[in-house]
Amino acid sequence: MQLTNLNVAAEQVSFRQAVLQGLGQQQGLFMPDRLPQLAVESLWSLPFVERSQRILAALLADELGQAQVERLVAQAFTFELPLVPAGDGQYCLELFHGPTLAFKDFGARFLAQCLNAFAGEQRQTILTATSGDTGAAVADAFYGLDNIDVVVLYPAGGISELQEKMFCTLGDNIHTLAVAGSFDDCQQLVKQAFSDAELKAEFGLTSANSINIARLLAQICYYFEAVAQLPAEQRQQAVVAVPSGNFGNLTAGLIAQAMGAPIKRFVAATNLNDTVPRYLASGQWQPEPVHHTLSNAMDVTSPNNWPRVEALQQRYGWPQQNLTAIKVDEASTAAQLRQLASGGYRSEPHAAVASAALAQSLQADEVGVFLGTAHPAKFQQSVAQILGVEVPLPPALAAVVDKPLLSHPLAADLTPLQDYLRQQLA
Repeated sequence: MQLTNLNVAAEQVSFRQAVLQGLGQQQGLFMPDRLPQLAVESLWSLPFVERSQRILAALLADELGQAQVERLVAQAFTFELPLVPAGDGQYCLELFHGPTLAFKDFGARFLAQCLNAFAGEQRQTILTATSGDTGAAVADAFYGLDNIDVVVLYPAGGISELQEKMFCTLGDNIHTLAVAGSFDDCQQLVKQAFSDAELKAEFGLTSANSINIARLLAQICYYFEAVAQLPAEQRQQAVVAVPSGNFGNLTAGLIAQAMGAPIKRFVAATNLNDTVPRYLASGQWQPEPVHHTLSNAMDVTSPNNWPRVEALQQRYGWPQQNLTAIKVDEASTAAQLRQLASGGYRSEPHAAVASAALAQSLQADEVGVFLGTAHPAKFQQSVAQILGVEVPLPPALAAVVDKPLLSHPLAADLTPLQDYLRQQLA
């Protein structure tokens, strides 16, 4: 598979190179030059892993070989993803049954398998930013792997306590930095580090954010799974609502659609950080200061993956109604959590944002799917407060509650990040 840098068209790389490199010249994102069209009717009866092997082989087998693609997928996707009725004509695709209880487990584990296969004896440093769940998924996927260090930047005070405990208590090859700033500041530091050629070469930097193409390709697979689990008569009327912060998840859905997944349209659901809804309404890209919300993993005002979304829209000439962007405020988020609970489905703020946006958009002849991106217990305090119930901790969270944090504070500036890398990893 050949990929091209969206900022520097002359930079064309293989999948292997894109994974190892992470980000292209001039902070450009890599995108596949061609997306194959799949014979989707033959896919619906297959189990998730086998279907995913066929989907990713269509993209990668020409470079990696069928056997290696199948092995990477089988090693990465080892947990369920049920489609659960959530009332009012909606289903939730639960993507939080992996080891860190968040959808990021799909992309992080596939990326870890790829890097472990590609890097060989060359030492690699994963440098990534997180708004909550990426950090835990990446840390778990790479924890203890030889020749790979992981450095995770996150906004100090900007993620839930349990999210922080999931990845800031490991130690060993996992290094965590609490940045005095927002997720956008963390993301900018990662971009600046990748633009420092000397630093990048010195530590073999690559990224585990959704800027890394391996993350996105893994996420394509669960959109096909959502369609496969729907009743056959509803598959052509599926509207998928994606809780959107950095817009990688939506990008993966659009790629799935381009490859043949019969998704009627998408709803990009944001919280108060509504850069994209305002942009689609006005044509003006005007990020505002970050609003801190119940759905903190979506507290992003400069979504990194938006250039990929626009590239796909331009390539395929999709009509405007293929993508609707809806802002959901805090009161509506809490109200939707209560609405879901009244129908017997307990959720959490990010999925509630998507469900609320879906409720605003869904037509009578459509069936709605929203993505459940994290286990409700990861937001135990807010869910308990809104619903007035106790939220028990699953074993993965209960195991880290009393562990001490191992994070280091960091100013939102490249120089202290460079110093930290050279002191800790040299």
